[in-house]
Amino acid sequence: MVEIYVDADACPVKAEIYRVAGRTGCKVWLVANSPLRLPTDCVAELVVVSDGFDAADNWIAEHAGPTDIVVTADIPLADRCVKRDAVVIGPTGRPFTPDSVGSALATRALMQDLRDMGVVSGGNAPMTQQDKSKFLQALDQAVQALKAGRRPKFR
Repeated sequence: MVEIYVDADACPVKAEIYRVAGRTGCKVWLVANSPLRLPTDCVAELVVVSDGFDAADNWIAEHAGPTDIVVTADIPLADRCVKRDAVVIGPTGRPFTPDSVGSALATRALMQDLRDMGVVSGGNAPMTQQDKSKFLQALDQAVQALKAGRRPKFR
């Protein structure tokens, strides 16, 4: 069975995940530092971890595997899960693959250095409807591929 692990505390696409999971029969694991409301339109389980540094990330990285999907914007977590052969998708629909996660980590480090030097300020752009649409497409594609016993080929 395909399971979807969600880095849930700040995930902006939970409703989209529930919609796909309800339609496809996937179980959703919501991993968070505090209680969240569980959806009623899919099978979901909430895992509340301690508020320790990277507690949710550690739980997800220890449990996700080759037939699972991880939804996260956290690039170091994405890297850990890709190394465990999980399918990893960011909330904007961006897949993290063995070929792309290294450059994502490098870009993250560069941007952090630029923020630390005061050259760049601010964070990520707000989510758009187009981002959510791309996410839905990527998640659906990943679920269908894994259910068919193959790896998704993201475009």
